[in-house]
Amino acid sequence: MVFARSALRLARPASSLFTQRAAPAFAQRGASASFAGARALSATASQQGKVLLVLYDGHQHAQDEPRLLGTTENELGIRKWIEDQGHTLVTTSDKDGENSKFDQELVDAEVIITTPFHPGYLTKERLAKAKKLKIAVTAGIGSDHVDLDAANTTNGGITVAEVTGSNVVSVAEHVIMTMLVLVRNFVPAHEMIAAGEWDVAGVAKNEYDLENKVVGTVAVGRIGERVLRRLKAFDCKELLYFDYQALTPEKEKEIGCRRVENLEDMLAQCDVVTINCPLHEKTRGMFNKELLGKMKKGSWLINTARGAIVVKEDVAEALKSGQLRGYGGDVWFPQPAPKDHPLRYASYSTWGGGNAMVPHMSGTSIDAQERYAAGTKAILEEYFSGRENYKPEDLIVHKGDYATKAYGQREGKKHANA
Repeated sequence: MVFARSALRLARPASSLFTQRAAPAFAQRGASASFAGARALSATASQQGKVLLVLYDGHQHAQDEPRLLGTTENELGIRKWIEDQGHTLVTTSDKDGENSKFDQELVDAEVIITTPFHPGYLTKERLAKAKKLKIAVTAGIGSDHVDLDAANTTNGGITVAEVTGSNVVSVAEHVIMTMLVLVRNFVPAHEMIAAGEWDVAGVAKNEYDLENKVVGTVAVGRIGERVLRRLKAFDCKELLYFDYQALTPEKEKEIGCRRVENLEDMLAQCDVVTINCPLHEKTRGMFNKELLGKMKKGSWLINTARGAIVVKEDVAEALKSGQLRGYGGDVWFPQPAPKDHPLRYASYSTWGGGNAMVPHMSGTSIDAQERYAAGTKAILEEYFSGRENYKPEDLIVHKGDYATKAYGQREGKKHANA
């Protein structure tokens, strides 16, 4: 896919663009450049900032639905706004490999925006090349694609921010849907009908009710809490949660849930487990063969958090052995998932089915895209104005330090937000 267009824009005075901050001198650039899978605008100006936007290609779908904002074609709806301020906007989907457009363009980018659904991985090595980078924005929730420790030392400490809350409802709804799809054995039943077959017993033998089941969430943040609240209507036997921070007694009573202080103890009690924690060094690979072995045999596991929280080969083996009855979600590592990713094809070998995996879509509904596009623009407004009056809950790292405990409790760090 090739996009190209040129524009000449007069830049605003540097003082209005980079208040309280030295305005970097960006070299003048001529007309726009063309390249596969990318769209670039070069504005002629004496002072301007370069914004690098990494999104997935929408192709015809982006034309069919203009509100598909998280695509290279629709660019979060911010191109004109960026242009009108005299900045350069480069948009690409080409993000993998040393010769990717992402690698080529990040060297002089001041702002990088990417998304959890098609993440541009900002590794330590890439950050070292980004000599002018000041802020990295996640259009959505989850900034684990950024090496946060390295971000705290890059160029004196860059800001990493995300649009907190923008898609929590979308993900919570997806979690509930996935639970029902697995517990009610929906996928094999639908595939049977699509194949022109009819065998009620063949699918009913592995179909259950969510009612009277024990359901637990690993983490009870904005998404985990919403999942528990939605489960209340299903009359589950018990709702459990594991988190370093407890809900208030009032919330626990309102939701009807109970905290379990030991993760293994919770897993052993649950018929259904949903993972809703961030990815960091303490949760990477957490659901491995050993921990999966602690789960109740024949239970279901849902993961809409991050693919790297589970060991994919171990999950596939747990399905094969019957330790897990089903696994579902929408997160993979890496993304996009390669064709030979084991969780594309893994199934509950005893009776088939047990796979409710989809592309990373839970948090990118049309409604969610409108919210995270607006939130991204709001973060950029604070940056370009020089105010930097960000919402505290949006900050992950700022001014060389962690601004949240969400990515692990770290000694010697200040934590503005729990």
